[in-house]
Amino acid sequence: MTFSKCKNAILASVAASVLGLALASTAQASAEKPGEGVKVTPIFPTIAEERFRGEIAIAGLKALGYDVQTPKETDYPALFLALSYGDADFTVHMWDKLHAAFYEKAGGDDAMVKVGDVMPGVLQGFMIDKKTAEKYNIKDVSDLKKPEIAKLFDSNGDGKADLTGCNPGWGCELIVEHQLKAYGLTDTVVDNRGSYFALMADTIARYKEGKPILYYTWVPQWISGVLVEGRDVVWLPVPFTSLPDGKNDVNTTFEGKNLGAPIDSVKAVLNKDFAEKNPAARTFLSEVQIATGDESAQNLRMQKGEKSLDDIKKQAQEWIRAHQAEWDGWLKDARAAAQK
Repeated sequence: MTFSKCKNAILASVAASVLGLALASTAQASAEKPGEGVKVTPIFPTIAEERFRGEIAIAGLKALGYDVQTPKETDYPALFLALSYGDADFTVHMWDKLHAAFYEKAGGDDAMVKVGDVMPGVLQGFMIDKKTAEKYNIKDVSDLKKPEIAKLFDSNGDGKADLTGCNPGWGCELIVEHQLKAYGLTDTVVDNRGSYFALMADTIARYKEGKPILYYTWVPQWISGVLVEGRDVVWLPVPFTSLPDGKNDVNTTFEGKNLGAPIDSVKAVLNKDFAEKNPAARTFLSEVQIATGDESAQNLRMQKGEKSLDDIKKQAQEWIRAHQAEWDGWLKDARAAAQK
């Protein structure tokens, strides 16, 4: 072989080696980031206190290489419609039973996919201050039919109990309005609806003044860290289960009390087409799980002032570091799903 041919052979061999290394490197990058080049649009409720779990989900999808867009924000009925039509790709905010009607009306399983238990064991129901419950032997919401009991919670002088209720359009608003009728309370109880957290600020102030309080709430959220169940307030059970959809055979009992609402879990929901094309995202969102106590504690930090979006993103990263082994496992499974 001539020197020229030998040189050319060596160069060809080197080039092939470099190309092989480049291809191997690309394959490795693709395996690590199966979502590379894919845009993802999250959609969340407008409630700032629920952004924390959304930021955890976003962090995971970014680690998988997805190009996560600025999240859209809207109310729950519109949220499911956007997922159904493909105007958004995922959320981590569906209360499985509470939001079932919204989900079905938007197209249900034909247009979307529900996965995982992002947050199991979520609760909702009526609460009153413990002192008043014990002093007047108030056992369940039907006791509010008694004018003398209802008047204890009157804050505006009309003789009726003032209940701090949910925002119009929320799933819990539908439950409260239905149950006030079902338990015969419309003549003695007023459902005060509006900006929930502003109303609850007034309710907390009333409690600090030593006055009786009556409100509807859910867990997780920061209020449970200010008005602590068992110390400051107690769940006020219902006499029997009665839900707007008539499906009253669900489990509504927590620690021996019928809270009147299903013991629920928060699901991730994906647009069906997106889920089918992105097994890595689907797998990750099906495995991510956050304890209710973790989100309640984070919400309390927001209430105390750490409430900017940067604060929430920082809190999400802190949570991830505290759950690193689980987090790494979810990402590993998501990457494996993309290789099948």
